[in-house]
Amino acid sequence: MPEAKSSRKDPTQWKKKKEPVRRTVSQICPPPRRPLTVADIRPGMENQRLGVVRDSMFQNPLIVKAELGKPRERSCSLPGVDFNYGLYIRGLDGGVPEAIGHWNVYKQQPTCPHELTRDYIAMNRGAVKAGLVTARENILYRRLNDLRISDQDDRRQKKEPPALPPNMTFGIQARPSTPFFDLLQHRYQQLWVQEQKAAQKAIKLEKKQKVVLGKQCETRSSLLRKYKPPVKLDALWHMPHFQKVGPHLDTFPTEADRQRAFKVHQEERAVRQGTLRMGNYTHP
Repeated sequence: MPEAKSSRKDPTQWKKKKEPVRRTVSQICPPPRRPLTVADIRPGMENQRLGVVRDSMFQNPLIVKAELGKPRERSCSLPGVDFNYGLYIRGLDGGVPEAIGHWNVYKQQPTCPHELTRDYIAMNRGAVKAGLVTARENILYRRLNDLRISDQDDRRQKKEPPALPPNMTFGIQARPSTPFFDLLQHRYQQLWVQEQKAAQKAIKLEKKQKVVLGKQCETRSSLLRKYKPPVKLDALWHMPHFQKVGPHLDTFPTEADRQRAFKVHQEERAVRQGTLRMGNYTHP
């Protein structure tokens, strides 16, 4: 009996296994927080109001305040948790079985016959030989004598593409790599210093080799060019009845005493006070 029980298979093994439930994007990354309602307001919150309170009051971004330690509430209504954000695209190509079953081959479009180019040179030559000169006569002549260039002649007129080497690369040439070792070793600074030293050495050598000319002699023309004639300054005008008036007070006995006093005054100007340096001495 125990062997029979063991040989009997468990019926639960034949049951199909349930596929794991896949979470949607809304469950993994939930949408932003929905707007506040009257039921969400608790005592002590920033958005607590007195008096009549409506849900529409919490949908105005100018009225809703940010709660401390929480992200700012949005004032627009959002769909529920079952709403999937984004666009779901269903496969319309049939997948792998359809790709294996047949192969999409590109059908070549029918090409239109190549139209030959009109030979205007031959038509103009023929019109001139026929004596047709005006534009109207040329148009009628071209309608009657529509000359075309053959394929071989047309190929000769068209310019052939230039011959390019087989290993030519098209596009913009890549920028050379930055020499980091030269930057770290201040190589460019050293090269600049060497160039400056070489330039200064060349300037000094050029000055040594430069021939110093002697002093140039002045000629009559150069002297006349530099000469400035003196300008005679006229004396200031004075009223006639004040010209012969002498001093009313003379405190110096002689002119020599006057000059000696003025000399002493000039020497003591640096140590006297006042605008005219005629006051007390500045030193103690």
